Amino acid sequence: MHTVVVGTSGTTAEDVIAVARRHARVELSAEALAALAAARGIVDALAAKPEPVYGVSTGFGALASRHIGQDLRGRLQRNIVRSHAAGMGPRVERDVVRALMFLRLKTLASGRTGVRPQVAQTMADVLNAGITPVVHEFGSLGCSGDLAPLSHCALTLMGEGDAEGPDGVVAPAGELLAAHGIEPVELREKEGLALLNGTDGMLGMLVMALADLHRLYTSADITAALSLEALLGTDKVLAPELHAIRPHPGQGVSADNMLRVLAGSGLTGHFQQDEAPRVQDAYSVRCAPQVAGAGRDTLAYARVVADRELASAVDNPVVLPDGRVESNGNFHGAPVAYVLDFLAIVAADLGSIAERRTDRLLDKNRSHGLPPFLADDAGVDSGLMIAQYTQAALVSEMKRLATPASVDSIPSSAMQEDHVSMGWSAARKLRTAVDNLTRIIAVELYAATRAIELRRGLTPAPASRAAIDALRAAGVQGPGPDRFLAPDLAAADVFVREGRLVAAVEPVTGPLA
Repeated sequence: MHTVVVGTSGTTAEDVIAVARRHARVELSAEALAALAAARGIVDALAAKPEPVYGVSTGFGALASRHIGQDLRGRLQRNIVRSHAAGMGPRVERDVVRALMFLRLKTLASGRTGVRPQVAQTMADVLNAGITPVVHEFGSLGCSGDLAPLSHCALTLMGEGDAEGPDGVVAPAGELLAAHGIEPVELREKEGLALLNGTDGMLGMLVMALADLHRLYTSADITAALSLEALLGTDKVLAPELHAIRPHPGQGVSADNMLRVLAGSGLTGHFQQDEAPRVQDAYSVRCAPQVAGAGRDTLAYARVVADRELASAVDNPVVLPDGRVESNGNFHGAPVAYVLDFLAIVAADLGSIAERRTDRLLDKNRSHGLPPFLADDAGVDSGLMIAQYTQAALVSEMKRLATPASVDSIPSSAMQEDHVSMGWSAARKLRTAVDNLTRIIAVELYAATRAIELRRGLTPAPASRAAIDALRAAGVQGPGPDRFLAPDLAAADVFVREGRLVAAVEPVTGPLA
């Protein structure tokens, strides 16, 4: 099994995905263990002093003015975890919780939080055992950390609350720890707070969304090329010299992807086959690289933010290299929340333009010779009429999900936390948007491949042929009389979701960006 070693200088997106989705093993480096011990020595020294230090010998948030005596500090740290584990609603997905825990471990390992090495080691042990705390949908405002989600994870380290075992069965956390030989943590000064105070949930979802969206943008370039072919469009608009004079990087990448998919096509450029010859293709076809490219450039910016956050130690207060323990505002989720919202916007627009191409394929007045709704016997058969309805419903939902969460601050904690990021909410809606975009692209793929096969006598590009053959081999049927359509659409969804569309064409095109 792949092992991810966590040091003091952050982590990578690849490591987050390896732990979250592929259950890679986690180890703490010797450097991290030394940094943890050194920072803990500073916290212990401060805890022994009579002067109050926030998070070490005081209450929290709006209750920070109370000095807490040594006899109550263990109880204080336990209580913050128990009281903050107040999430409600459906359970959050396993990969999200594992990413959340791994990213909190990344910050602990930085040596900036002041927890003991055994606390970090216990978190690594829980991940390695395949124990996943039960975390709920609602409870984070994206400021002072993803408090409720992280608290449910910390509760598991204490042997309290519920968690899911590696077999998928939910059981009391204490029983699961015992079954795997893991001792529950007895929290000391600063440790409860350090386990809760980070942007780890929203960051984990951002990292995974970026990976998923990269695959979907490549898939959308392929389906756009297939639709262009099916509509007998021209590939001249994809010429690199045209995109060089408007040098947005993503635009050039998308145009190049489409051009490589269309290489050798016998369908492109047949404008004169229509009774009313075209001079230009519709915007949804001709401007596909511009729209997808702008989205790609937005992804590139979001990766910059994610990489900065992956290199960060997010906690409050933090232990600085010179021995000071200082309060700060680095737990505020605004940088992450903004890009999560940006990605929901570009995903909605990519879905929107894909749906317009699908609708064009189905409309006999705009499809340049294709049968109405790509039906076998129009009137008797409805063809893909309602598949497009489903796609349109998904697009409409995507537009609602594109409404920014990050502008919706809601004050909390007796107005101490009077401006919050709502980054967790932005991440949750983006996760839904990514799922919906996958389905939208799958519907375009289903329609475009059927339309190409209905262009009898014309030979598609070799890459298009490879995509069609792979889709049919996956059990997605081609043209014919009406049948139960939902299974075909579900199979097309899986085909796109698992990256099999990209994998089908790349042996012909070479690696696509």
